[in-house]
Amino acid sequence: MRRCCCASVGIAGWCLMAACLALLAPEPAAAQTPRRYDVPRTPWGDPDLQGIFTTDDARGIPLQRAVEFGERAELNEQELAARRQRDDETLANTRAGAGTFVGEVGTRTLRMTSLVVEPPDGRIPPVTAAAKERTSAANAGRNPLLPRHWEDRSLMERCISRGALGILPTIYGNGLQIVQAPGTVVLNYEMVHEARVIPLGGVTAPGAAVQQSYLGLSRGRWDGSTLVIETTNFNGIVPIGGTRHTSGLRLTERLTRASAETIDYEATIDDPATWVRPWTIRLPMSTQPNYQVFPFECHEGNNALRNMLSAARAEEAVIADYVKKGLPPPPLARPGDNQILPPDPSFGRPR
Repeated sequence: MRRCCCASVGIAGWCLMAACLALLAPEPAAAQTPRRYDVPRTPWGDPDLQGIFTTDDARGIPLQRAVEFGERAELNEQELAARRQRDDETLANTRAGAGTFVGEVGTRTLRMTSLVVEPPDGRIPPVTAAAKERTSAANAGRNPLLPRHWEDRSLMERCISRGALGILPTIYGNGLQIVQAPGTVVLNYEMVHEARVIPLGGVTAPGAAVQQSYLGLSRGRWDGSTLVIETTNFNGIVPIGGTRHTSGLRLTERLTRASAETIDYEATIDDPATWVRPWTIRLPMSTQPNYQVFPFECHEGNNALRNMLSAARAEEAVIADYVKKGLPPPPLARPGDNQILPPDPSFGRPR
């Protein structure tokens, strides 16, 4: 506290008294340091990240930043207002039409111009020459619109895995449940019902006998109140940002509880055999009113792959008939069907 002694009398004394009172007054709110969020603790003393969260708020944010934004990471007020209007329309239309489980949307509008935050331009770095060759070889003779085999469709459509970056928002099912026990953190993804069991206590180099997998081998540690997860030993089959990485990928994730309703999530993707430099994504995981994680029964009664393959054979028969008659082959009935998500991230609202 500032101290002041005012013993003068008369007008000069009153002036001095006023000056002293001004010194004793509290500092303006704008000059005060914001109160830091007090992260709750588990009974055994670790930062408590437990709860049910979702990345629905980030569904309208593109993975890569539009070129016209340059290195501008946030929208201005006018752009934010336009996005908020779009989000409100999407939310209203989804509730009225699509229902609860399709086209889920968040309740908060974010300023971010992209989920990629590093490099500064918000763009995924170029792939290496070796990665281009791998991609060309994998896609040789492959037509996702006329799949010859179920392996021509994505791992997610086949109910196998979304990989360790399953936290990235998709069309629905963006829930994540975090459970902790002494020495362990479990991340349970709603989509494709995958659970990552992450032991704590530091990162050690895995031995040669450790098997590679879709989710890799994860080890966690606490950096203050931040959970840091280092993951290696991937099988190199799951794509990230549309590109299949190698088994040499090192994924570093950081989860920090920013408030009672939000966890800040950051992940750095480092695979020198695939991208020319590491890159980082960042997004919030937040609570939503009445949000629940439901079982994702992907295999039970799922006829999608069978129908895709039979439809492809039927379409090939039509094309063969056109060619036999000397007619130009008809266009495919489902342009853009090789993408899980439609180009417009605000799925569910009228175009």
